[in-house]
Amino acid sequence: MDLREKIQTDLHEALKNSEERKLSILRLLLDGIIKKEKDKRAGLKDIDSEEELVKKSQLTDEEVLQVISSFVKKSREATEQFEAGGRQELADKEKREMEILNQYLPEQMPEQMPEGEVRKLIEQAIKEVNAESIKEMGKVMSVLMPKIQGKADGSTVSSIVKQMLTK
Repeated sequence: MDLREKIQTDLHEALKNSEERKLSILRLLLDGIIKKEKDKRAGLKDIDSEEELVKKSQLTDEEVLQVISSFVKKSREATEQFEAGGRQELADKEKREMEILNQYLPEQMPEQMPEGEVRKLIEQAIKEVNAESIKEMGKVMSVLMPKIQGKADGSTVSSIVKQMLTK
């Protein structure tokens, strides 16, 4: 059973057991997965068969983990903002949502890459695409992201790339 199927099965169980909070979170998560599959499908060209198109657009477990990780990241950021704003009840709600989402993440997420190593990869990517200005940031990121996906925070990487291209 792949990860997407497990989420669907758990959603059905939550529905049977009237677990409203879990049901709500799993529906949102499944919607996020479906949206990502549609985006992937839109990028596929030259496939005649609908069956083959659906098969090729299904997310791998790794891609599903990326969706889950983005939901966890949003919850973590919301928790921090609610706590900073003195809204503990909303922060607690976000924490409960993260607990549900964390059940689908591997016990040990990949360790984050040190900043020095990230900077070296960014420098290599800049040289590889001959980027000279911030206008070429997209080219740099498209070469860079497959190498660091899940190993470094995207927003941090983005800000370092901007910094390096505006020198």
